[in-house]
Amino acid sequence: MGRILAIDYGRKRIGLAVTDPLKIIATGLTTVSNKEVLDFLKKYVESENVECIIVGDPKKMNNTPSSIASEANKFVHKLKELFPAMKIEREDERFTSIMAHQTMLMGGLKKSDRQNKETVDMVSATIILQGYLEKSKLNLQG
Repeated sequence: MGRILAIDYGRKRIGLAVTDPLKIIATGLTTVSNKEVLDFLKKYVESENVECIIVGDPKKMNNTPSSIASEANKFVHKLKELFPAMKIEREDERFTSIMAHQTMLMGGLKKSDRQNKETVDMVSATIILQGYLEKSKLNLQG
């Protein structure tokens, strides 16, 4: 069984999260600069059995694309070129930054750690992945 990899796309940094091989738990993987992410992903996919990539879909509250949506769409296109056989899906990422801050606060992280944008991006990717996993379980049950 392969892992699922989630991406929280950003102009400067990209948060990454991954499941365990049984696809039960979503865990933060790392944060990579936007310029280095494709090389990182290529190496990661070569070394790990990844069967699906989930990319956050940035939307405004009214369900229209956010200001970064066109860049995220171009990134998804690059992923499809780099991994033509890979299943690549989108997951709504509204509220993930807010949820990431709340999760870190409830987890007892110090204020300086909660303000670390790399940590926020990685936790946001984990929340995107957890949302995808929960939706997938509901689809299997229903």
